[in-house]
Amino acid sequence: MPSWIRAVILPLSGLLLTLPAAADVKARSCSEVRQAYGAKGFSLADIPYQEIAGEHLRICPQEYTCCTTEMEDKLSQQSKLEFENLVEETSHFVRTTFVSRHKKFDEFFRELLENAEKSLNDMFVRTYGMLYMQNSEVFQDLFTELKRYYTGGNVNLEEMLNDFWARLLERMFQLINPQYHFSEDYLECVSKYTDQLKPFGDVPRKLKIQVTRAFIAARTFVQGLTVGREVANRVSKVSPTPGCIRALMKMLYCPYCRGLPTVRPCNNYCLNVMKGCLANQADLDTEWNLFIDAMLLVAERLEGPFNIESVMDPIDVKISEAIMNMQENSMQVSAKVFQGCGQPKPAPALRSARSAPENFNTRFRPYNPEERPTTAAGTSLDRLRTVWRTMQHSVTDIKEKLKLSKKVWSALPYTICKDERVTAGTSNEEECWNGHSKARYLPEIMNDGLTNQINNPEVEVDITRPDTFIRQQIMALRVMTNKLKNAYNGNDVNFQDTSDESSGSGSGSGCMDDVCPTEFEFVTTEAPAVDPDRREEESSASKFSSSLISWSLVCMVLALQRLYR
Repeated sequence: MPSWIRAVILPLSGLLLTLPAAADVKARSCSEVRQAYGAKGFSLADIPYQEIAGEHLRICPQEYTCCTTEMEDKLSQQSKLEFENLVEETSHFVRTTFVSRHKKFDEFFRELLENAEKSLNDMFVRTYGMLYMQNSEVFQDLFTELKRYYTGGNVNLEEMLNDFWARLLERMFQLINPQYHFSEDYLECVSKYTDQLKPFGDVPRKLKIQVTRAFIAARTFVQGLTVGREVANRVSKVSPTPGCIRALMKMLYCPYCRGLPTVRPCNNYCLNVMKGCLANQADLDTEWNLFIDAMLLVAERLEGPFNIESVMDPIDVKISEAIMNMQENSMQVSAKVFQGCGQPKPAPALRSARSAPENFNTRFRPYNPEERPTTAAGTSLDRLRTVWRTMQHSVTDIKEKLKLSKKVWSALPYTICKDERVTAGTSNEEECWNGHSKARYLPEIMNDGLTNQINNPEVEVDITRPDTFIRQQIMALRVMTNKLKNAYNGNDVNFQDTSDESSGSGSGSGCMDDVCPTEFEFVTTEAPAVDPDRREEESSASKFSSSLISWSLVCMVLALQRLYR
């Protein structure tokens, strides 16, 4: 080829090679980016009309760009805000589950207690009349303490129930022996022998088993709902690290800077970013799942043989039965008390003139279940059962919602990345933003949890520094799970089972009356105050057998003296 032709063609070819680039530069206006940026509420004064050199960018690719430094800063903050909102929205279900179900369960349980107390009061007023009303504070105090226990008060259920029966024995003992005057010291002596005398038959023992197990389950369950609510609320409010914010900006808004505001991130790219940003939340999942499993177990208790209905519905009948037992055995009980505590002083003449049977039997008649009083709204029993059925539906509903909340924290990245507002979806893997351009995302997806983010290609994660806040939530769940397991086995968090029968069972499948532990040993991290009266009680109990022998000898001497005379 002649040299002069070559001299003409080469410059022309160079000119032709530069023409597409010039046309491309001219075509890359920032009009779409301006429109999308303005729709976010930002000022258009920050954004150029055409692409500019990108050496000033700190996060996005430093190529020709539609982003200024101010834009990159604002979009970086916007990506942080949107991420926080996405996590809060995605965890909305689990948070509302615990908030609403806690409210419902608490309302139903309180109403159940109120109705049980009203049922007892109505029936006892009708059955025992003035004698009940004169001693009603004993029963009111019982329900007050049950409510206080349920709401988290420092109440030892076993001691509280023992105190109730001891007080009831004191009142009943005076009623069946009106011909005597009893001092406070004498009545205290009477109450100390409640366990030995068993004036109320087997009712106190059975009721103690049922009440403790039912109330332990109910209180622990509502506490579990509270802890679940608090943990969900706290964990859903994330504070992304600087490395996470950079990754979010690169994923969500670097397409703007590249002039591709409508191109959404690739699904797998989104997953790696979210797994890096939510690595600590994923570590919560193991303890969360154990917590949910324990909640479901206690929910079974609320539906099983130790449910509140089986305890609170017939509590008035059971206490009435105990009173009848006391009445039937009044002579034997009185004789044993007189033997152990001494002969009481006779009452003033006016009082002693009234015979015990006339004073007692005319008021304390056996309870007839058909005589339960009615109200305008129906029987109190019907009302109680209506509340219970509603509560039972509530427990069933809670169980279903709890099952759905398992693995919620490790599933957060997948739930967020399924959102069509966030990613291009799995069906559009070629036409999505991969962090550099519109093309397929090639890196593999990371596994869940902090330690698995060591090679995360999108987020800088320091796996040596777990989030202390998340670790606190893990510990809160762990503590609550242990409480729930104890409640399932019938043990209060402040009670340790001392029964030999339960120590050999690890199944936690529950027990019936004949094998359930009936005594608990109170244990707590705080040293309980030592009550001097308690020492005296223990001392008196230990001396009971010897005092009986001494008293018998005295009686024999007196009898011999009378015989001699």
